[in-house]
Amino acid sequence: MKTHFITFLLLVGMSLGISSRLHAQSSYQPGEENLKAREEFQDNKFGIFLHWGLYAMLATGEWTMTNNNLNYKEYAKLAGGFYPSKFDADKWVAAIKASGAKYICLTSRHHDGFSMFDTQYSDFNIVKATPFKRDIIKELAAACSKQGIKLHFYYSHLDWTREDYPWGRTGRGTGRSNPQGDWKSYYQFMNNQLTELLTNYGPVGAIWFDGWWDQDGNPGFNWELPEQYAMIHKLQPGCLIGNNHHQTPFAGEDIQIFERDLPGENTAGLSGQSVSHLPLETCETMNGMWGYKITDQNYKSTKTLIHYLVKAAGKNANLLMNIGPQPDGELPEVAVQRLKEMGEWMNQYGETIYGTRGGAVAPHDWGVTTQKGNKLYVHILNLQDKALFLPLADKKVKKAVLFKNGTPVRFTKNKEGVLLEFTEIPKDIDYVVELTID
Repeated sequence: MKTHFITFLLLVGMSLGISSRLHAQSSYQPGEENLKAREEFQDNKFGIFLHWGLYAMLATGEWTMTNNNLNYKEYAKLAGGFYPSKFDADKWVAAIKASGAKYICLTSRHHDGFSMFDTQYSDFNIVKATPFKRDIIKELAAACSKQGIKLHFYYSHLDWTREDYPWGRTGRGTGRSNPQGDWKSYYQFMNNQLTELLTNYGPVGAIWFDGWWDQDGNPGFNWELPEQYAMIHKLQPGCLIGNNHHQTPFAGEDIQIFERDLPGENTAGLSGQSVSHLPLETCETMNGMWGYKITDQNYKSTKTLIHYLVKAAGKNANLLMNIGPQPDGELPEVAVQRLKEMGEWMNQYGETIYGTRGGAVAPHDWGVTTQKGNKLYVHILNLQDKALFLPLADKKVKKAVLFKNGTPVRFTKNKEGVLLEFTEIPKDIDYVVELTID
């Protein structure tokens, strides 16, 4: 009987949470500045994720604290030796800009609770707790502004070091003494820090939340997101909000995030949610980890990374590609090389990516299409034939050329669509055919 009663209470709590979310959803109306920012975000198509914090010093990835049950008081001692002497914000931004990326998303505070900026609400930050004593985010914001790159902030909703964060399913072995925490205190702390980020560092392109899933074992838990989201939109109406909660978007969110998956796919077991009407972004690692891991040199090839970017665009999504900077403040050499090679490709083919939306032909095994105005770009990534049929029954194709050199491509039309014929089997990393359509 007691079990049934508890189940009933949980169900009531969940239904109240859902009804609250639905109510907030109906009341959230993005303003003109926000809608314009959404369009620009979709046009940009390509960003770079930077997972950087104290965990880089241990070189075993950003989850090392909870994975190894490191005591938070011992972990905090890492700050005393954190001195990334080779950090150069201008150099970082220049390398990222050279890749063709239009924005950077940096971990302002990850799950380990260490703030990469000068915050007055915690001494556990890069200025107060380290001998480096420089505000990484201030320097990065200045470099981004100078070089015309948008800056986004990752912000963790959970914390493995703070005693006032209520225990979730991670960080249980880090030495915190109070499982209940003090939600009111922690929520205020988060909002204070978010206010700093949105007040002290110029225009912010987006706040990228992560950690909602930590409380999925507590179905009645209320993150109070609508109020937090409203505060962000009030401070910077053009700042977009995304949340890596692996759910259909909640009220107040402006972009939908997919982790290690293209929208509508679920190969990583994290992104089974339905695809919404919001601007889409998929994040993926360049090697195997988000944070720096010294043993992980398994970098994806430039071809694989380009294909991921193109496939994302074909699914009407952005790619947020991750790099884990080294503890000395430099970007890994292989990562910089990949950025350079992607940039060379984007210099030639960027027109078929930037400012486009998912094309009239749905993604197939052979590739995807992107579209801008009356131009339909056919991105052939994997074709073993010298011909390709496109189901464009309701479109009139006026012209077909190879994008790289303008060479005409032979095509024939029937009532079912258009058949493209090539002189050879496409071998390019991305064999792009530009169709002019009516």
